[in-house]
Amino acid sequence: MSAPTSLPTTGAPGLTHAFADAVPELALPWQAEPAPAPSLLALDEDVSSDLGLDPAWLRTDDGLRFLTGTLVPDGARPVAQAYAGHQFGGYSPRLGDGRALLLGELRTRDGQLRDLHLKGSGRTPFARGGDGLAAVGPMLREHVISTAMHALGVPTTRALAVVATGSDVQREVVLPGAVLARTASSHLRVGSFQYAAAVEAGSGAAPGAPGGLLARLAGHAIARHHPVAAEAGSPAAQHRALLEEVVAAQARLVAQWVLLGFVHGVMNTDNTTISGETIDYGPCAFIDAYDPLASFSSIDTGGRYAYGRQPGIAEWNLARFAEALLPLLAEGGDDDGARTDRAVAVATEALGGFRTVFGSAFAVGMHRKLGLDARAVDRAVSGPVVDELLALAADGRVDHTTLYRRLGEAARTGTGDAVLPLFTDPAVRSRAQAWVPRWLALGPDAELADRTNPVVVPRNHLVEEALAAATEGDLAPVERLVDAVSRPFEARPGLERYAEPAPASFGDYTTYCGT
Repeated sequence: MSAPTSLPTTGAPGLTHAFADAVPELALPWQAEPAPAPSLLALDEDVSSDLGLDPAWLRTDDGLRFLTGTLVPDGARPVAQAYAGHQFGGYSPRLGDGRALLLGELRTRDGQLRDLHLKGSGRTPFARGGDGLAAVGPMLREHVISTAMHALGVPTTRALAVVATGSDVQREVVLPGAVLARTASSHLRVGSFQYAAAVEAGSGAAPGAPGGLLARLAGHAIARHHPVAAEAGSPAAQHRALLEEVVAAQARLVAQWVLLGFVHGVMNTDNTTISGETIDYGPCAFIDAYDPLASFSSIDTGGRYAYGRQPGIAEWNLARFAEALLPLLAEGGDDDGARTDRAVAVATEALGGFRTVFGSAFAVGMHRKLGLDARAVDRAVSGPVVDELLALAADGRVDHTTLYRRLGEAARTGTGDAVLPLFTDPAVRSRAQAWVPRWLALGPDAELADRTNPVVVPRNHLVEEALAAATEGDLAPVERLVDAVSRPFEARPGLERYAEPAPASFGDYTTYCGT
């Protein structure tokens, strides 16, 4: 593997290496594979400008080599990150960045540290038999979906650019290769802590010792994402506060997923971030017909990560995070057994906050979707109205996005004319007719409903249509789709098809992870 070309300091982005400095045991120095003929497929100029990167320079030959990892700024130290993880419930002690590199960190205009991370940049020692490459379609999928999630107000990694490499990737068929350059608050995951805890336990060192790997990783996470935890007092109190902050962040995130009808598809612990950002848009999808058991991933054969199961899985993943943190959650001073018992009690109490935070976030979000201020209505009256609409949507298999968007119109007109036609089953429509006046009696605010419920989400059939065209060299459908999902709450003339559910001819939908 040839060494990457060094990029002169003058005019080049100043990448730091805070992660590699804090936990070098989790950072394997590595370099990207050559991209023989890089060409730009997509560039988010807002992201690039926020990172202090000149969009015009990124379009040059040097910029494209930078975006594929083959032109490295002076002082940068690209690394493949080590982590473990539970994948579909089974523990893998050594996963890591098998086809990715952390180039380093950049400061945003407001001073926030952001990772610059490549995906599809070639095999690393963590590749586990994979080729380390990525195809155009899956990388553009991450660009489309992460753009939409950001516009919808969901914490997420962001796609800076997608660059075609000029080489082919062998999957079921030969596909054009690409590299995704994405940004994130960090790429720390539950799996990062699982790996650190296992390494420390196997080293013979005292688990959770000050200055040890697990403690340094926790300190890095606190400083980077949850600085309020540093104010909690003793080290054990700070680590408990870290756990509570991560539990709350994930609870709020998954509530947003469920409210929008988003299905992640591969909620392994290595895809559960400490920051509370959505990461890895592989076999993801948005539901059309409301169905709590909707599952689209080709590798999720048992429906473990189905739409309605996501809150429970998030809670399960956070329990694995708490297990990894146990050595840090209780002060010493007595025998190991007593200390462990105290740590388990602390972890159990902290994990109990998940259902409280999720339940509150979901309830407030559902009220807003119905145009209701949860603080201003009698929850004893409004709660059953919310619950009944969910039951109606499930029984009627009503399109999730369309139903809630039309509530704004229904609130504006004071009738059910906008929503009742969506219920095609006569028995369900009869129940819906009885529901409408109960809801209207609560005084819904049409503007609140419109601000909360998108017109446009990345409809699965349109995503597949756009990615298929891009694979054949036509980027126009992807560009139109990105434009549509970038302003999801606006009903814009000429974009009506982006608000429509999939036609019946689209059939059952299956998504793939792209590896």
